[in-house]
Order: sequence, then C-alpha cells, then structure tokens
Amino acid sequence: MASVEKMDWNPKFSVDINEIDTFQKTMFELFNQLIELKNKKKESKDCINQISEINEFSKVYFSTEEKILKKSEYPDFSEHSKAHRQFNRRFISLRRELAEDVGNLTDEVIEDLRQWLITHILEMDSQYVPFLRITDFIEKSKYKK
Repeated sequence: MASVEKMDWNPKFSVDINEIDTFQKTMFELFNQLIELKNKKKESKDCINQISEINEFSKVYFSTEEKILKKSEYPDFSEHSKAHRQFNRRFISLRRELAEDVGNLTDEVIEDLRQWLITHILEMDSQYVPFLRITDFIEKSKYKK
C-alpha cells in the first residue's frame, strides 16, 4: 500500500464557526505531522508523542465544539459528544499499542483515523450547521424587537 496521503483542509469542511474551522485545520496539520513521522520511519517515541499531541488537542477542540452545541441546546448533543469520546479512546489505545511496538502504527491505522475525522466533520458536524444558523437567527431576531 502506498503511504497515507496528507490531509488538506477544504472549505467544504467549514462549520461557519471560525474557531472550530481553525481547530479542524490544526487537526489536519497534526495528522500530517504524524503521517510525515510514519513515512520517515521516525522513532517510536516521536510517533507516540505525536499521537499524544493529537489526542490532547482533540480534547480542547471537541470540548469547545461541545460547549457551543450545549449552549444552543443541540438535540443530538449526546450522540455527538459520544463520538468524540470514542475517538479519544482510540488514540489512548493506539498510544498503548505503540508503546509495545511502533510497528502497530500502520498506514491502515492512520488512514482509518484520518477517515474518521473527515467523515465526522462531513457527516456529524455538518448536521449541526443549519441548527446553529437557525438558533443564531432566532436569538438575533429577539433583540431586534
């Protein structure tokens, strides 16, 4: 299998919230750094550190997104936050597996995690965009009266 392709952020991933879009872009960059480490066959500690960095950053990213969703009373909040927790658990498991053997960081593993992020953004995150737009519109219209 050819090495995993780097991830380019695309405007189609935008959720119309600058802060979240910035988090997405940073996640893509962190993944690209992991892909680069893997492709250059760097030491296991470098890969483990990058996995940890992605996991720690995703916690900040996801908690910020969840605060926004909770504040707007997004109806699918619990399902959305559950997906975030599953993602974080996968990274914790991966970090453990890499500590045992860096060979556990395969192209397939990276591709799977990369695809999860893209799918999550395009499918789950895109679902809240219209809800937040409507909620924002209603809030703003209250103050116009």
